[in-house]
Amino acid sequence: MSLLLFLILVLGGGLLIGYATLPGEWYASLAKPPFNPPNWVFAPAWTLLYVLIAVAGWRTWERERAGAAMKIWALQLVLNFAWSPTFFGAKLVGPALVVILALLASIALFIATVWNRDRVSGWLFCALCPMGGLRHLAQRVAAPVELSALLQCSKSICVAFRRLR
Repeated sequence: MSLLLFLILVLGGGLLIGYATLPGEWYASLAKPPFNPPNWVFAPAWTLLYVLIAVAGWRTWERERAGAAMKIWALQLVLNFAWSPTFFGAKLVGPALVVILALLASIALFIATVWNRDRVSGWLFCALCPMGGLRHLAQRVAAPVELSALLQCSKSICVAFRRLR
């Protein structure tokens, strides 16, 4: 499978889900923290992140199509794509938090799985750690303890993999 097909799959899926689950009035009515970026920032930021996901997926596919890393990559993509319909579509805040936590775990697991064989893919996914947590944090639906835990998790994952170098 070519890089172009991975880009079409990941970007196309992300765009379709994004358009199908636009935030709308419900999201606008939520009390957001002061660090919440303006809405126009999310589309370019997630476009870039989806490109990183696609490149890491393609690199993994080229190395081991049926291996554990490819399965974990697919799992994180499913979780990534499930969050918007859960949060914006169904307005299920608790289950959206569960999806984010599972997504962060799958990202960490992917990084750990590929780190010794394909450090580039591992680094590409390091960018997803804070963004996965911030996706939920920006919605201001977690308690302060959960916010701190998500930020610490993201920081710890990236620091741990930096030490493996």
